[in-house]
Amino acid sequence: MPAASGSDENWWRGAVIYQVYPRSFQDTDGDGMGDLRGVTRRLPHIASLGVDAIWLSPFFTSPQADMGYDVSDYCDVDPMFGTLADFDEMLAEAHRLGLKVIIDQVISHTSDRHPWFVESRSSRTNAKADWYVWADPKPDGTAPNNWLSIFGGPGWEWDGVRRQYYLHNFLSSQPDLNFHNPEVQEAVLATVRFWLDRGVDGFRLDTANFYFHDRLLRDNPPLVPDPDATSRDAPEVNPYGMQDHLYDKTQPENLDFLRRFRAVLDEYGGRATVGEVGDGSRSLQTVAAYTSGGDKLHMCYTFDLLGPEFTARHFRRCVENFQSTVTDGWVCWAFSNHDVMRHVSRFALREADRERVAKLAISLLASLRGTICLYQGEELGLPEAELAFEELRDPYGIRFWPAFAGRDGCRTPMVWERELSNAGFSAGTPWLPVRDGHRMLAVDAQEGVEGAVLEHYRQTLGFRRAQSALVDGDMVFLGTNQDLLVFTREKDDERLLFVFNLTQEPQTFHLPTTLVAEPHPMPGFAPVFADNAIKLAALDVFCGRLR
Repeated sequence: MPAASGSDENWWRGAVIYQVYPRSFQDTDGDGMGDLRGVTRRLPHIASLGVDAIWLSPFFTSPQADMGYDVSDYCDVDPMFGTLADFDEMLAEAHRLGLKVIIDQVISHTSDRHPWFVESRSSRTNAKADWYVWADPKPDGTAPNNWLSIFGGPGWEWDGVRRQYYLHNFLSSQPDLNFHNPEVQEAVLATVRFWLDRGVDGFRLDTANFYFHDRLLRDNPPLVPDPDATSRDAPEVNPYGMQDHLYDKTQPENLDFLRRFRAVLDEYGGRATVGEVGDGSRSLQTVAAYTSGGDKLHMCYTFDLLGPEFTARHFRRCVENFQSTVTDGWVCWAFSNHDVMRHVSRFALREADRERVAKLAISLLASLRGTICLYQGEELGLPEAELAFEELRDPYGIRFWPAFAGRDGCRTPMVWERELSNAGFSAGTPWLPVRDGHRMLAVDAQEGVEGAVLEHYRQTLGFRRAQSALVDGDMVFLGTNQDLLVFTREKDDERLLFVFNLTQEPQTFHLPTTLVAEPHPMPGFAPVFADNAIKLAALDVFCGRLR
């Protein structure tokens, strides 16, 4: 059995993870799609940032209806991305560079072309008849209940062969597995072992709270809006957000399955899981349940920091809510990923502020208690790409256009060389366009340039790594009647003070008389500190050592 790279069982705690969306990272065969050989080629860039691990979005065999999140074979590589040998080569090179490799596990649903579903839908009596969520129609022929698909419309699709409906929380071509069936759990865990035996260091669990459904198929009630909620499961244009999802996900049986999943990982040692939890206003309670006790998931992330708000109040509320709710679990914080608008575009009210916001955002993320996840291209300060309707490939965006543009704007190709065709991503026609605004921010345009966003990321992640308090030290907020985010990070004898000004106006913060600090500047920022007063420019941060 191959050993995971490194020997520290807790490597994931406080780690920095870099998400690779392989389809858009680097194309090596000219078909316009990124591939695993492209990931291997660009691993030195990722390692140069000072991260600990990469998370690979799906590369498994798939019809690509949802860009690989519709899996038809969990134990093979889609030819678009290469071969199993290409994966093994990529894994070996990542380990050689000191990078862990986490892969996506999309196990709440499969593609409708997966052999399991092909057999399941063939009759009501075959060996896999109960491997998916099938239900009879109501007497009037309508769906069994009011559950909705996140991608629009009912969460049920009629099948003429079985004369039943099957459940799909996403596309109708993504039927949900029936985790109430023990055989399904065994089959899923067998695919997990397949990748553990190849040497992967962990898994990102897609929609980790979707595995089980209510056996009674009860209707979801209408949602009573919570004005204090910091997390939403869907944009406002999507009626999915009008329901309180009590019965179609986050069922109590999920806890036992997560324990089974963890037990498999523990057999291998040094492997880790990060779960995606979208559960509306209950997300943190779900994270607490899924990460407590050391016998389920190692960590989770929610959508709390993936929204548009860039204020001291919002960040303090998100972190304090987590601290008060998740007492013995662990969180993974992120500002961007493949499902949301890039945070430079979400957070920066003016285009002129994008570079400053990009730098301040990573400085803030690197200062939080928890593991952090970066999304490819954010280290360049890439904004969201604007696409015309005819350029869209995301079924979510196509369904809700023009009120919601979908996720293609954050999935456009990575830009490597400014002067090359398609900015060095592909010699062919890329599956999504490369915009000139991105080309100007290419890696080679920022490499070694003082003050560039790329260099700021490297320096900031180096700063985080050098301060033990930032990896897993305690985090305590200080009260202030100003629009400032003020907190301390502390471990053993190391005590750091952070003051973030996220506003467009200069601010002055007077240090409490109980605190004595000396400047310990974060890379890229130089506020004025004199006579216990910290004068911060707009979008600025002060870091000091407390004595």
